[in-house]
Amino acid sequence: MQNGVPRPRLQLSWPAVGRRAPAGRCRAAALRVLAGGSRERLPEATCLTEMSVMMACWKQNDFNDKACAEEIRTFYDCVARAEKERKEKKDEYTLSHKGNMPSSTVNRLLRRFPNITRYV
Repeated sequence: MQNGVPRPRLQLSWPAVGRRAPAGRCRAAALRVLAGGSRERLPEATCLTEMSVMMACWKQNDFNDKACAEEIRTFYDCVARAEKERKEKKDEYTLSHKGNMPSSTVNRLLRRFPNITRYV
């Protein structure tokens, strides 16, 4: 509303009934440079139980490492085991249970083996 005069409302007619969208040029079939789409889930946090037990022990023993040596060793063993599993999983080009590769693996392979864009 400007100076007491109401603005006329515009009626948008897109997509218009009975009209087709303008056709674009046909492109040659080619793979995309990157695979997009769904985001992968972040990995779950590991060793939370061991860490909470270790911190509770520290709190009870006034942050004395000698009194909590067993809990600290258990936590570090869990971290080493989780890191080993993460490295083993990272090195594999495995398919998911559905038979699809995650987009990060596809992008890594596309960077490694790019599309041929020019013909000799």
